[in-house]
Amino acid sequence: MTDRLKPGQGAPRSGQYEIVGPRGGRTGEERTIVRGEPMPPTPTSGQGYILVDPTKNGSGRGK
Repeated sequence: MTDRLKPGQGAPRSGQYEIVGPRGGRTGEERTIVRGEPMPPTPTSGQGYILVDPTKNGSGRGK
């Protein structure tokens, strides 16, 4: 499983990120984030993001 990212932290890869609760429970809500962009605010304090579906086109890969 991918490390949990906090709101405001830069996305390491482009793709779909799911919001997870403070104890890791999944919410089912996803956001599309481009690599390097900051993660958006979450609806509730203590929540974070995990990568669930990385972009497959190769444009978001690092060097």
